[in-house]
Amino acid sequence: MIKESFSEQETYLFAKELGANSKKGEIYCLNGDLGTGKTVFAKGFAEGLNIHEAVTSPTFTIVKEYEDGRIPLYHFDVYRISDPDEMYAIGYEEYFFGDGVCLIEWSELIEELIPEDAIHIDITKDLNKDFDYRKIEIRR
Repeated sequence: MIKESFSEQETYLFAKELGANSKKGEIYCLNGDLGTGKTVFAKGFAEGLNIHEAVTSPTFTIVKEYEDGRIPLYHFDVYRISDPDEMYAIGYEEYFFGDGVCLIEWSELIEELIPEDAIHIDITKDLNKDFDYRKIEIRR
């Protein structure tokens, strides 16, 4: 599935819809270059789960837990992971196979740990179309 977005608001609302329809145990792998809107996407996704606390990218903490929504959200940013073994140190399996939904930014860096049934979301820019244009591709 491909969704074209022409504003941050469109990206946010699309992610909100995905969050509203997500289920316990699902893993969403969110990839895209810096500045493509991964954090905007994460905020919309969280709102779709009825999470109302401020969502920020967990770049330095690797994972942030949001428990106050319909189901827990485990938001990862693995940009600073230099070796997938570091994921074992934070107990990633408890999150991946736990009671919530995972949203993993930069998941391509830990590709060998991602379950086969994960949902992959790639966000890309195309400045020839518009500065705010984003192509959001979802693969299962």
